[in-house]
Amino acid sequence: MKNSKIRLFAFITMIAMLVLAACGTDDSSKGSGSDSGKTEKDYKYLSILTGGTQGTYYALGGALATFIDEETGVKTTAEVSQASAANMTALKENKAELAFVQTDIAYYASKGEMMFDGEVIDNVSAIGALYPETVQLVTLEKTGIKSFEDLKGKKVSVGAPGSGTYANAEQLLEVHGLTMDDIQPQNLDFGESQESLQAGQIDAAFITAGTPTGAVEGLNAVAQVFVVPVSDEKADELISKYEYYAKDVIPAGTYGMKEETSTVSVGAMIVVQNDIPEDLGYKITKAIYDNASNLEHAKGKLIKAETGLDGIGIPVHPGAQKYFNEVNK
Repeated sequence: MKNSKIRLFAFITMIAMLVLAACGTDDSSKGSGSDSGKTEKDYKYLSILTGGTQGTYYALGGALATFIDEETGVKTTAEVSQASAANMTALKENKAELAFVQTDIAYYASKGEMMFDGEVIDNVSAIGALYPETVQLVTLEKTGIKSFEDLKGKKVSVGAPGSGTYANAEQLLEVHGLTMDDIQPQNLDFGESQESLQAGQIDAAFITAGTPTGAVEGLNAVAQVFVVPVSDEKADELISKYEYYAKDVIPAGTYGMKEETSTVSVGAMIVVQNDIPEDLGYKITKAIYDNASNLEHAKGKLIKAETGLDGIGIPVHPGAQKYFNEVNK
């Protein structure tokens, strides 16, 4: 009888140890980045989400995918998407590994604010900043729209659902004493905005993208474009409330305009899932910043390692941080 009790006690003890070991294993698998347990060899394909076909994200995405493919040996493809906000959600849902995102939108996602109200996205980190994304309020000379106040009652594209352009439009309207209720908002992507402006179906369109933007250049090919300026006073007011904005200027000659146009910008950045291992994150970062000068797009000149951490409002991936530590000694 005594031996039976000893065997029973030993059996119960063994079961308890197995349960504790299992719990410990579950806890240790919840890390991010290089702690995820994945290695570079686990990745055969990488997807990088961009934006609409007429935007700067898409124009750059294919080239960056090629750089990453060549540097890492992992087949990488650039995908059309609905841009920043939708891209953050897609990475949260494991529908892609990398994405182009506005810095302000990445910040909102990390805090569960604005369009991410109550939905914190914490499985995404930064590879690095790229270039300024200019907020452009585009119209045609023939509409007679010269100021934000002229938008009252007009049909205005405020960006595709899931894009960062909507937030920019809302905030710029706000500092000019307007709301979405003062206009007839249209949820169009850049290509649709170009076509609708050309056809006279809308009066103006907000387009947040690196300049020159393909959609606006295409529009200027058939009609005279006008970009509504943002005054220094209104830019200062915007920046004092939303610190991720910066003053920007569209140079004379862009879109055939004779004078430079003052406006504001946010930043474009590349983000990645935390599960990407450190060595692969390092190679991805190296591929982008070591080859940016070879990009044919004008924005390639602005993508530099020395500014790669500027304006980043979310954690940096350990592989990216390793790269920047090496090159920015």
